[in-house]
Amino acid sequence: MNKLIEELKWRGMIQDIMPGTEEQLNKEQTTGYIGFDPTADSLHIGSLVPILMLVHLQKAGHKPIALIGGATGMVGDPSGKSDERNLLDEATIRKNAEGVKKQLEKFLDFDPSKQNAAEMTNNIDWFKNITFLDFIRDIGKHITVNYMMAKDSVKNRLAGESGMSFTEFTYQLVQGYDFYWLFNNHKCKLQMGGSDQWGNIVTGTELIRKKTSKDAFAFTCPLITKADGGKFGKTEKGNIWLDPIRTSPYQFYQFWLNASDDDATKWIKIFTFRPKDEIEKIISDHKSDPAGRKLQHALAEDLTIFVHGADELQKAIETTDKLFSGNTSAETMSEDELSSIEGIMKCNYSITSLQQGVEALTFLTEINIFTSKGEARKMIQNGGLSINRKKVNDAQSIVNSSMLLHNKFILVQKGKKNYYLVSVL
Repeated sequence: MNKLIEELKWRGMIQDIMPGTEEQLNKEQTTGYIGFDPTADSLHIGSLVPILMLVHLQKAGHKPIALIGGATGMVGDPSGKSDERNLLDEATIRKNAEGVKKQLEKFLDFDPSKQNAAEMTNNIDWFKNITFLDFIRDIGKHITVNYMMAKDSVKNRLAGESGMSFTEFTYQLVQGYDFYWLFNNHKCKLQMGGSDQWGNIVTGTELIRKKTSKDAFAFTCPLITKADGGKFGKTEKGNIWLDPIRTSPYQFYQFWLNASDDDATKWIKIFTFRPKDEIEKIISDHKSDPAGRKLQHALAEDLTIFVHGADELQKAIETTDKLFSGNTSAETMSEDELSSIEGIMKCNYSITSLQQGVEALTFLTEINIFTSKGEARKMIQNGGLSINRKKVNDAQSIVNSSMLLHNKFILVQKGKKNYYLVSVL
């Protein structure tokens, strides 16, 4: 148990830590929790860090609680937000909470025969019977407005143009009560979360201290960033989800495989369970041969297995090989494999033009792969353009409907890595 904080520190997963937290974890088995906001019926990869924090907690012999915010999800957390978000109705929240619960059950060990079996709770279960008057009398009186106003999440919003509603202002008090309730009913002494949650978390420790005269503990993980300044977990299509229906295992695998060297060096420590010496060797090997992308492959493989399983990893690797090995004909690729290609341009084209036949240069400029026929001609002359995995050598060649894959697609490759999937309408 005494290795948890040490383990998380070298992985870069500790930002803030309350005094006495490490000593508490070294002293005894400790119950700790993290909240998950059910704003959708699936978590996305931004939720992987809190999931991994709970997994590390359990691996170290402590007891994890995953709290579904069925009640707090109806209020809206202002942390890190510049505007008030749309509130969801209770039926939607319950549907989303059920989806999140099913996903969390894949990652934590809920076997009740184990002393540190994971538990799952939903704060709607204790908030649904509390009246507003009860709450402001029994809880609100212990936290001053001055204390609440001092939090960055509040100050930043009040300084902005949109301000902050009373609903969001009270969020830290509602989350603080979660910690107090779990402290009383589950002997939960630890709360974890992202660094943007620090203000809400310490409100909980303060409430516990005021109402029980006992100590509670906390630590947070830094928010994950990308080296290029882009938002982590976002692509042109939007979020990378943990639900295979929303984000296919192939797309999930490709996200990690396409990480920059700087990001992959940092992420392999955070998102995998590989030991320190093994990670250091992978990083060293990668620096010796960056083109081999050993770092990205290790990251993509571990994460795809963790979220989707070994079978889906194998399928993702096979699809990747078909697309990028250069040895697979486009005709052997399934409709699913073609339509789920991540990170490529999707274009539409008229079936009428294809039925009549259209010159390759015209086709390539009309689907906006090239801005001019001259640019397209130069690429063809340099041997850098393929249609359906076959090199185009003649700029005057004709593209027609006989070239359609599954009667609906044409796959264009420009250079080594730029793919364009043309859907014919």
